[in-house]
Amino acid sequence: MGNQDPDKPVRKIIHIDMDAFYASIEQRDFPEYRGKPLVVGGPSKRGVVAAASYEARAYGIRSAMPTLIAINRFPDLIIVKPRFNIYKQVSRQIMEIFHSITDLVEPLSLDEAFLDVTCNKLDQPSATIIAREIKSRIKEKTDLTASAGVSVNKFLAKIASDMDKPDGLYVIKPHEVEAFINELPVDKFFGVGKVTARRMQQQGIFKGNDLKQKSLADLIRLFGKNGNFFHDICRGIDNRPVNPERIRKSFGKERTFEEDLTNLDDIHTTLQEITDLLWRDLLRTGVKGKTIIVKIKYADFQQITRSKTFSKEVESDVQIFTTAKEVLNSVFVEGNRIRLLGITLSNLTQPGDANHSNNYQLSFDFS
Repeated sequence: MGNQDPDKPVRKIIHIDMDAFYASIEQRDFPEYRGKPLVVGGPSKRGVVAAASYEARAYGIRSAMPTLIAINRFPDLIIVKPRFNIYKQVSRQIMEIFHSITDLVEPLSLDEAFLDVTCNKLDQPSATIIAREIKSRIKEKTDLTASAGVSVNKFLAKIASDMDKPDGLYVIKPHEVEAFINELPVDKFFGVGKVTARRMQQQGIFKGNDLKQKSLADLIRLFGKNGNFFHDICRGIDNRPVNPERIRKSFGKERTFEEDLTNLDDIHTTLQEITDLLWRDLLRTGVKGKTIIVKIKYADFQQITRSKTFSKEVESDVQIFTTAKEVLNSVFVEGNRIRLLGITLSNLTQPGDANHSNNYQLSFDFS
């Protein structure tokens, strides 16, 4: 698959994702919570679930869900306030384990990171053995479980880590990449959101192999600049390096609508949904920031952005929603047709993300 450079060694990438991180720490520290449906989040009417234990997930409770809905699904749900100082302490322990294996560690949040173990401090050629060792060290040090994905690039390792949760280890070997992607539903592709997945399905694109049948020109016509990304990933191509130096400059969520929004109540409801998703990620990563940016794209593709900067870090989802609502109300005119809304937090005070673009080779010691 693709052009292979025999002089370039294939990469060995591991993605580690802690299992229900915040909730698992609470169950670890408080024995009375173990084995019970529990969420970490705010108990107020405007509260949102930051993390849900696996027992809570059995009732359909998920992160970013309003707390009221979670309680409706399981009235005896245990709700605990976040203890970010503890979560950050545990995160530091986990990151120390990663750095004992390789210097190429790219944290995505407090509980998640990519590691490039092509060259590693254990002098271990098998990425799978390294992943097992990392999981074992995390369990021994923190009494928590992690799931690991192992493959030839970040895109595949990220997908793999979600295949066998909790406490999983899933390996996509080089010779398995093509068959794996061919059968992978497009809504499981990391980087393909719900709206884009629906648009793909409307075009008869249900799996990776369907995506591969579309030419680059077709994909760009259908999905704009993202067409280049989709063209590469369905062929297993992702050249993004594991970059320990990269600093994330903003955190945002946006939604594109299949039907334009014209009703202000619907627009406010959608702003709340976007706020909840953004706040979930901010809670999960521990990121803070001072500037709220609202992005609006109209049906004629005219786009505007407005921002508001505070003297202190934004402290709550209510502050984000109220600010976004004020900004939108100040520019909305009756008759406007909105096709996209987005909210971004910038002026950040913590690290994160990466970049895109080399093929893999077919000889690789994963086992």
